[in-house]
Amino acid sequence: MLRVGLTGSIAVGKSFVTSIFAELGCHVLDADLTAREVVMPGTPGLLAVAAAFGPEVLRSDGSMDRERVGAIVFGDEEKRQQLNAILHPYIIARQDEILSGWELQDPNGIGVVDAALMIESGGYKRFDKLIVVHCRPEVQLERLLLRNKLTLVQAQERIASQMPQERKQQFADFLIDTSDGFEATRKCTIEVFEQLKLLTK
Repeated sequence: MLRVGLTGSIAVGKSFVTSIFAELGCHVLDADLTAREVVMPGTPGLLAVAAAFGPEVLRSDGSMDRERVGAIVFGDEEKRQQLNAILHPYIIARQDEILSGWELQDPNGIGVVDAALMIESGGYKRFDKLIVVHCRPEVQLERLLLRNKLTLVQAQERIASQMPQERKQQFADFLIDTSDGFEATRKCTIEVFEQLKLLTK
């Protein structure tokens, strides 16, 4: 199976691109789902977070209080890195388990894992190819403002807290530019898919 990582900054259109790969017959996984799985009540991941940040990050039903964890790590780079260092090994192990399952079912298929922090965590090195989804900065800002109902300053802070788009693009085997809307993005994604298919032969 060809293992493909897909990444990009906030509000650049990763979900839309991933949905097209799914339509085209790829196996797709959103890393956010894996990230939620590894902090389900009673999991080693959640117990490790509570041990590091205190029992107040747990709700009375044993689930993680995401708002509280967010408040602790947002704006504190050291704590954010600590949280990522705790959770990334669990997330990567779960993703690899899912990829191995796909490979048994479909040895000549394409498995796509969509993860925002794939480059920052070093997780991209596990994949055969890396796709970086990107768009023009003004388009990214406009989409983020519309989608998350943030103020201009809040949106700019979110974007600034991430690795710059240009830097991410330097890691890519394939680039998909979503700046010009759905149809242009679909066309570009299909072109990348055709190139990936050639690599599975």
